[in-house]
Amino acid sequence: MLVTVHATRGSVPREVGAWMAVFADTTVATVGGGRLELDAIAHARRVLAQPDGHDALVRYALGPSLGQCCGGEVVLHFERVTAQDQAALALRLTGPQVPVALFGGGHVGQALVQLLGTLPMAVTWIDSRDAVFDTAWEGGSLPDNVRCEHSQPVQAAVPDLPAGSRVVIMSFSHAEDLDVVAACLARQRAQGDLPYVGLIGSQTKWASFRQRLLARGFGAAELAHVTCPIGVPGIAGKQPAVIAVAVAAQLLQVPAGPGTV
Repeated sequence: MLVTVHATRGSVPREVGAWMAVFADTTVATVGGGRLELDAIAHARRVLAQPDGHDALVRYALGPSLGQCCGGEVVLHFERVTAQDQAALALRLTGPQVPVALFGGGHVGQALVQLLGTLPMAVTWIDSRDAVFDTAWEGGSLPDNVRCEHSQPVQAAVPDLPAGSRVVIMSFSHAEDLDVVAACLARQRAQGDLPYVGLIGSQTKWASFRQRLLARGFGAAELAHVTCPIGVPGIAGKQPAVIAVAVAAQLLQVPAGPGTV
């Protein structure tokens, strides 16, 4: 059974469109956890056990009937699906994905790709080194939402990024980083369609880059569009996984806009 949040009112754990697949002995994904989910799983399995079980909408009052503090209401849609529905379901359940362009296949880039692979994002992973992706992902498979691109020079990939891309720059070279930032600012000047341009590095690195970018003709207002250092404030660790969490959290804070696919 496919269980989907059909409608909501008030404070609820998940949004309309959230889904959970219920099998006879396991589940995939979640519609919110707690008593709501337990009752939904039980109902779905009762329907699965009935040869003539049919699709239905079921209303759950979270406070009065389930004892959950949310207090709102959720309407769940229960839908029987089969293996024949697999292709259509894959398209239907993917949901909107935010485009992210990640420049750099180093340790932090690898950690960030692993994390972004679990989020609703369409990631283009770019590096100037031809074999870096094979080395970086040795022994594993890339997440389905990640596409690798070799670009030499690396900044040549910027004009072809999807509109609305959130750009994260962390290449192996400060010279490459500078060229990618400059290319992003040039595109932002012409099209204004990169809502986030983030550069890994310290305030000292940004001060140096800022002077070089001013010398290339970019103004202070344009440079203010670059986030450096990257990552949500207050996270001090420098391990690749820690930086990846901070950067992913910051990307999730960028307002939704044009480019979500």
